[in-house]
Amino acid sequence: MEESMNDNQHADNAPSDDEALLDPSEAAEVVPDDPDHPMGSDDEDEPTDGPEEEIQLQNDSIAYFDLHSDSIFCIANHPIDSTVIATGGGDDTAHVFSVDIPSPLLPPSYETNPSTTRSSLQPIAKLQGHTDSVNAITYTLGKGDYLITGGLDGQIRIHSASSEAQSYPLLASAQEVPEINFLAPCPHPSYLNSFALGANDGSVWIYHIDEQDTETHLQVVQAYYLHTESCTAGAWTPDGKLLATVSEDGSFYVWDPFGEAAAAGITSSSSGQAVVGLTASDQRFAIEDGLFSVAVSPTGAFAAVGGAHGMIRIVGLPRLNNNNNISSSQSQPKTSGGKTNKAGGKKQAQAPASSSSDAGSQAGQILASLHLQSESIETLAFSPHHSLLAAGSVDGSIVIFDSAHRFAVRRHIKEAHEGFAVVKAAFGPTDEREAWFLTSCGMDGVVRRWDCRGGAGAGGGGQQTQQGLVKEWRGHRGEGEGGGVLGFVMMAGGKVVTAGDDGVSLVFV
Repeated sequence: MEESMNDNQHADNAPSDDEALLDPSEAAEVVPDDPDHPMGSDDEDEPTDGPEEEIQLQNDSIAYFDLHSDSIFCIANHPIDSTVIATGGGDDTAHVFSVDIPSPLLPPSYETNPSTTRSSLQPIAKLQGHTDSVNAITYTLGKGDYLITGGLDGQIRIHSASSEAQSYPLLASAQEVPEINFLAPCPHPSYLNSFALGANDGSVWIYHIDEQDTETHLQVVQAYYLHTESCTAGAWTPDGKLLATVSEDGSFYVWDPFGEAAAAGITSSSSGQAVVGLTASDQRFAIEDGLFSVAVSPTGAFAAVGGAHGMIRIVGLPRLNNNNNISSSQSQPKTSGGKTNKAGGKKQAQAPASSSSDAGSQAGQILASLHLQSESIETLAFSPHHSLLAAGSVDGSIVIFDSAHRFAVRRHIKEAHEGFAVVKAAFGPTDEREAWFLTSCGMDGVVRRWDCRGGAGAGGGGQQTQQGLVKEWRGHRGEGEGGGVLGFVMMAGGKVVTAGDDGVSLVFV
């Protein structure tokens, strides 16, 4: 059309032949060649295909603490006042705060000026002094007189937590190892201010805190060196007389730090240090690629150890009654050698045979081998009042075993945390009713509670409500988004306080 209009104009003006010819460059400017962008279109004004994606955010918490500037790796609550919480994180600090939140007299709709935002819980104390992440924290048992922090800098730092010491002043510190993996307070009534730690060099240390000692407030009770690789987990027997530990080298040892087994005549291993020792050299016990979790039954009769590839071993423990009589078998497993006890352990004599028929009489014997999960067992927990053992795996599943029926599978929750690692599982700590309920957290950022009464669930993987799910709490980042729940503590009434990889501690009820 433009060419015909131009022709008419040229005819009216009667141009010469030279003037009628258009320069090629001028023609190109008049009609630009751009087939990808038709005239009259504007990409910015075009509507998008389909509706915009809506991001759903859910936060079920009633309160939060967010003064950590990095991941919260560990959490503990006071043994007397369980609303007092201590956390340690990747910012090299520990915080103490209270979750004793007063209930409002009226609902928010009755308030004159209702607030739409919440402020963080305020700290009781901020504890500094570590030069690397604080990845272990605990109160001593009994009255909870001391708060202990352990870090990837190898330090342990002891803070006074008595009611007179509101600011948690530093009492003592020590650094004997490169990195600390765990802290475990001792429940022995005579040694309530004692605790154990496991280190990445494989060593196990028992300390006692004595504030009245004018020379040193922190005393080494024992140190053990039989593990040849990182000591990953430890657990005391309920009476606090024996300590069980596991390692990445696949070894399992039971220690007698206060000499009560030796005084009762229980046979030690050939090393003279551990009363029970099993290593990967025993093919019945061996778990390739190491052990990562351990728990002791409420009776102290046996321990469960969890390792790589979903493997679990149940091992009988020696038992001491209140009169120090022996309920331990003569049969003892072989153990590997190691360095001598730094603190000079007591010599232990041969134990006579016992007629006891329970699992505790089978010290060092492998009572069961369990394998239902496909990846590492990261957490093990016994119910304090019922014959239940829970195992949580990196594959996202939880299995409930019945220890009273040869560890029969009571429930296999294959999608407990929807394919994300289960970090911790724990049964209710108080009465018999609460002890039927299992609480778990995982790298999906969700905390869930399961009713473990009855037999196997009716549903398969993914049908959580048919597997006993009674409640779940959300609020943390997760599902591969740089978050997850790395731990939690519980208190009476079902309240849960979390340690988030996103640097936030949430309070759920």
